[in-house]
Amino acid sequence: MPREKFEVSLPDLTGRRALVTGASDGIGTVIATRLAGAGAEVIMPVRNTAKGEAAAAAIRARHPQARVRLESLDLSALSSVAALGERLRDEGAPIHLLINNAGVMTPPDRQSTADGFELQFGTNHLGHFALTAQLLPLLRAGRARVTSQTSVAARSGAINWTDLNWDLTYDGMSAYRQSKIACGLFGLELARRSAAEGWGITSNISHPGVAPTSLLAARPEVGRAEDTTGVRIIRWLSARGLLVGTVETAPLSALLAATAADPGVFYGPQWPGNAGGPPGAQKLWKPLRDSPGAARLWEVSEKLTGMSFG
Repeated sequence: MPREKFEVSLPDLTGRRALVTGASDGIGTVIATRLAGAGAEVIMPVRNTAKGEAAAAAIRARHPQARVRLESLDLSALSSVAALGERLRDEGAPIHLLINNAGVMTPPDRQSTADGFELQFGTNHLGHFALTAQLLPLLRAGRARVTSQTSVAARSGAINWTDLNWDLTYDGMSAYRQSKIACGLFGLELARRSAAEGWGITSNISHPGVAPTSLLAARPEVGRAEDTTGVRIIRWLSARGLLVGTVETAPLSALLAATAADPGVFYGPQWPGNAGGPPGAQKLWKPLRDSPGAARLWEVSEKLTGMSFG
């Protein structure tokens, strides 16, 4: 079955500086490639240097004039986040686009970050929360757009306020849902606080739908030795143009969110179920409409990370 083609036209980004987390693989590499192709200087903070170098080489092969550079970053270690923040602040160059895209999904057993947080909450949310705080002066200088990636998993579920760190019980998917709800609530709260405090930052959220990326594939580093049944099904559907997206279409919502004129929109694929289809605006899911919960999460995140946006 031929797949319908979807596209997003990007503006000229010459002179703009973008930082994309998770740019060494999958959706993140496509985002970085498209931004570089539009003229942006792209910073690719990566944990795996070899993968990062391969991704950067692929971008330069496609766009010989691309300006891309690697930086070291492990979002699961606040010391690594702080080190990257210090290096970039020392340079002093404004950042105009920040796409908080990296993530880890459903380790079969509970794992901890270097700072003792449950791996998904600590990486997907707290790591990006701390990174954004570390970069705040540069984001303000660039009057930046910050786009945070949530997930279709955030259509349901809730923040587990009584056991945020999943110390008492652990369910991989419930913990993943929490982390992605947190990403969405953070992006929305950042927009509110920037407007109230005059930071000059615009912030919105997007989600990629469902695509055959490495999130559910074999990941020995998170305790998953083999591909999950879920990713096998997703690959089958994607190859046939059914229900879900591809690695090429899934990044389009984030690209639209990062460059669209209207910052206050939630972008995602438009087919029923939001798993695939062309990108566009959609209503906030119920877990993301909890503005008091977003404010509470912000305060808790400041305490857990030791980072303040003041």
